[in-house]
Amino acid sequence: MSGAREGRQPRQPLPDLHVRLRSELGRIDDQLRGLLSSMARLQGLLDAVVAISREVELPSVLRRIVSTAMDLVGARYGALGVLNESGQRLEQFITAGLSERERDDLADTGLPRGLGVLGHLIHNPEPLRVDDIPVHPSSVGFPAGHPRMRTLLGVAISVRGEIYGDLYLSERLDGQPFDMHDENVVVALASAAGIAIENVRLFERVRVGAEQFQRLLLPTLPDLWPFEASAIYRPAAEPSRLGGDWYDAVPLPDDVVAVVIGDVVGHDLQAAAAMAATRNMLRALLLDQSRAPGAVLAQLDRALEAVTDNPVTTTTLARIEPEGAGWRLCWSTAGHVPPLVVSHDHRAVYLLAEPGLPLGVDTAQPRPDHSRPLPPDATVVFFTDGLIEHPGHSIDESLNQLAELAAAHASLPLPEFVRALADLHPSDGHDDMAILALRTPPA
Repeated sequence: MSGAREGRQPRQPLPDLHVRLRSELGRIDDQLRGLLSSMARLQGLLDAVVAISREVELPSVLRRIVSTAMDLVGARYGALGVLNESGQRLEQFITAGLSERERDDLADTGLPRGLGVLGHLIHNPEPLRVDDIPVHPSSVGFPAGHPRMRTLLGVAISVRGEIYGDLYLSERLDGQPFDMHDENVVVALASAAGIAIENVRLFERVRVGAEQFQRLLLPTLPDLWPFEASAIYRPAAEPSRLGGDWYDAVPLPDDVVAVVIGDVVGHDLQAAAAMAATRNMLRALLLDQSRAPGAVLAQLDRALEAVTDNPVTTTTLARIEPEGAGWRLCWSTAGHVPPLVVSHDHRAVYLLAEPGLPLGVDTAQPRPDHSRPLPPDATVVFFTDGLIEHPGHSIDESLNQLAELAAAHASLPLPEFVRALADLHPSDGHDDMAILALRTPPA
């Protein structure tokens, strides 16, 4: 027995098995890293698609497409060329990644004409990867001042089956040429970009239609001599939202002018229809000028309750009438923001007074009247709350900003004055806005 043990050979190590095991573990590790990288790219692509889809303005969509494509593949430069109607030339070229100095160097170059490698993609709308641009058969070189670029990834963007433009990326940040993974992710992005472009163009058509419809419901201001008057309406920033803002001015006998501004709650066809019905009914009631504004609003409220199912409405009704050598403003408010008076010496004061309830709340409640004299060459500004509402500011802050804005621009001609208020308003633009300004004659 002892001899048999002495004759047995000891086991030898298995170096080949260890090598194979290490190799297999390394391969699995590489696969896991590749899987994680693919998952990260997929998540990045999904995030990019969501970001592009949130944009509602075409220029913003196009810029977002370029920037997200650059982020997805780690490119230093990016551009999107939009084709003209014939599909043969570029009519727009959006770039990203250029330094300020590089932009200055290209300032006199003008829009790319779609020649060279760019032209190759225009006429051959298949994904294009180039590792060395200067040696590509279609290359015609770079214009003076153009940064040197060696690599290129180009992908066409289609909208409704037609080539809309081409997305160009150049120079990966890691110095490597673009690979098949880059191409696949940019092709996927281009597909989503085509849908986003089509959606935003549809939104634009809807927005334009809604704005045109809204403007058709608003009056053209009549001649209000001896007063000057100007009005402006701006739709909400969000597409396809009809608004309930309206204004009106009616000349009455004996140099009296009635002015109204209002806002029907809601952003839909019902709000627009209610606005039109309210405005027309109020016009009829204004023909009896013997009643004070509060009494007119009370009768309007009762009439609306009896004949319609209108939503809640805020409004201010004012009368400006002669008083001695000057003028007197009489007004009543139904839950509306106060008018603003700017004197000829640029002092701005809100007509803060007891407000009544909005229309459509309680017809039994009284509607207080208020009055004050108006000096010569004073501007009375009636506006809706879309001009001042901002989620980041209190109403008082926004009202103060508007008063400062009105005082600073009070010397402008009235049409330019209301445009300045509409352009520089303190609101966030989420709601539509209407402004009607009336200026008394100079002394």
